[in-house]
Amino acid sequence: MTATTTPAIIRPLEPADRTAWEPLWEAYLRFYETVLPKEMYDLTWSRFHDPAEPMHALGAFDETGKMIAIAHVIFHRSCWLPESTCYLQDLYVKNTLRGRGTGAALIEAVADLARANGAGRLYWLTQESNAAARRLYDRIAQNSGFIQYRKAL
Repeated sequence: MTATTTPAIIRPLEPADRTAWEPLWEAYLRFYETVLPKEMYDLTWSRFHDPAEPMHALGAFDETGKMIAIAHVIFHRSCWLPESTCYLQDLYVKNTLRGRGTGAALIEAVADLARANGAGRLYWLTQESNAAARRLYDRIAQNSGFIQYRKAL
């Protein structure tokens, strides 16, 4: 794979992809200095494959079939739009393969999924200090200018 190519395949994750997904999910969590109990992995994975859940997972696979990136998506209602809204909750590309178009290709695949599901908006968040991701996001999307706050419950 050269520096200008994108992954060979982007597709929804299947139950058999769990073993390849988990290390990428763990690397993403480490990047954000987060640890989740293994029970949460199981719950999240089951939600991706439950047709009653509004959650989806996509994977990017290189030319050998190895999973190199993941995207987690949630559809939800909005008070501002008649259509559903698509939230790209998690996006992770394997460290050694960044800068090759995989992240942009995954976001475009999420946009395709959002359009196919009739969503009126696609959005995502990132940390202010995540300069590498922000360079990509600034190139392909508009910064809404909103700042996220959280209150402990």
